[in-house]
Amino acid sequence: MEKRSFLKGLALAGLSVPVSANALDKWIALAEKRTPTDLASDEDFWAGIRGGYNLKPDYINLENGYYNILPNELLESYIQHIREVNYQGSYYMRTVQYDNKKAMSAKLSALVGCAPEELILTRNTTESLDMIISGFHWNAGDEAVMAEQDYGSMLEMFKQVGRRYKVVNTVISIPNHPASDEEIVKLYEDAITDKTKLLMVCHMINITGQIMPVRKICDMAHSKGVQVMVDGAHALAHIQFNIPDLHCDYYGASLHKWLSVPLGVGMLYVKKEHIKNIWPLLAEGERDDISRLNHTGTLPVHSDLAVGDAIAYYQKIGAERKESRLRYLQQYWTLKVRTVPGVEVNTPELPKRSCAIANVGIKGMKPAIMAETLLKKYRIYTVAIDGANVHGCRITPNLFTTLEELDVLVRALKEMSRA
Repeated sequence: MEKRSFLKGLALAGLSVPVSANALDKWIALAEKRTPTDLASDEDFWAGIRGGYNLKPDYINLENGYYNILPNELLESYIQHIREVNYQGSYYMRTVQYDNKKAMSAKLSALVGCAPEELILTRNTTESLDMIISGFHWNAGDEAVMAEQDYGSMLEMFKQVGRRYKVVNTVISIPNHPASDEEIVKLYEDAITDKTKLLMVCHMINITGQIMPVRKICDMAHSKGVQVMVDGAHALAHIQFNIPDLHCDYYGASLHKWLSVPLGVGMLYVKKEHIKNIWPLLAEGERDDISRLNHTGTLPVHSDLAVGDAIAYYQKIGAERKESRLRYLQQYWTLKVRTVPGVEVNTPELPKRSCAIANVGIKGMKPAIMAETLLKKYRIYTVAIDGANVHGCRITPNLFTTLEELDVLVRALKEMSRA
């Protein structure tokens, strides 16, 4: 079936009608011989992908960074997992629950390139990284380094260990438009002393979408005897990478974001040599393997089962194709407003320094008012960010976002900047 004929069939059916997994396979097969860069701007192809989602028509959703809507293929698989666990009841929980979770963890470790014995499934990034912060062996006078642009939950946990163990927290600020990787690395380097034990860095800053030079920061920190913990909440299944290539000691992420796993699943990577040195969040038996960090009581295990389905869907779309499309969407709208008087884009312009996420503000307008105006007047849903040197709305498209929707955003920003 030729591409145009297949697209016509989708159009006749209506893009609001879910595209079946079988139809999606055929649709993606049409793209196999095309480069990701070429495909990134093919609106016909991405309209087909959009057809696999059930999208609420009340507003344009440009806040996909918090939670990525599941495509129908994954949603139906997830519902089936719920039915099956409910069908088996306690029998499932007492027989194959842990083996299945381990199998899902192994699939994820293969995706991120680490050893299975270095990764566990958690509930989210906050649980993963707070486990490291609170479970680290701290002594009075030890120091930690972080940025004010880091996620609030982790910053609060550092404050708690500061009060509890007399740890000194050094907080730096990352420029929205750095001149180079070296500028950023030096900010962290200048904050390190001979008492620094742990450094936290975002792989992708959640409020601006800026991609950080993680490997360079890790190598610098290790040269000074400092361990590095990476917040990868927004990077996994968004941009391509392998965890070992980053040279970090710890890595946490949420799978309900860019991997499109149902709510309630995250991951934690711990470099093998560090596993025995971290205190579990909740007490577990005397073991030295990473399972000692994975005890949190009874969980919604059907969500864990969805990990394999989500990985298969992500690989079906193609990691390079997805990253190319997401970066194309962000560049499409940001390049149209960067030079508009009164509009302030708080995300680096260089393509390699960001992907889907960007932040934009209007001079003289509070972010909360800006977000309210976008929703009430233009039917665009975003989230307001007002702090840590970032004042604006975070704009996060997804694979189902169309250029027509982004054109509405561009028009809105231009009109609001003139108000």
